[in-house]
Amino acid sequence: MGLSYRRYLHGERVYGCAKCKTHLATIHSMISRAFNGQHGRAYLFEVVVNIVEGEPCDRPMTTGNHTVRDIYCIKCGATLGWKYDKAYETSQKYKEGKFILERNLLVEVQ
Repeated sequence: MGLSYRRYLHGERVYGCAKCKTHLATIHSMISRAFNGQHGRAYLFEVVVNIVEGEPCDRPMTTGNHTVRDIYCIKCGATLGWKYDKAYETSQKYKEGKFILERNLLVEVQ
């Protein structure tokens, strides 16, 4: 096991972990704000950095069954949301490989 390096993001709006402010995503990789997580509002992102992915598990959600992985901050280990591995409904396939970050677990950083 080697050292883990954190990526620093640049742009007009950078989202970070609410606990340690580690950079996670930019406004430019946000796909949608119309999602809900376990702690309220959530955002769908194309790309998220500085995370660790958990084991895949099947989870029933309001839009059907999905195989997801919880995602955690690489620095402090805080839970941030999840990654969609597989969507079983045809209309939900666009989520595969995308990330949900919960708004209450994020801060804007620069």
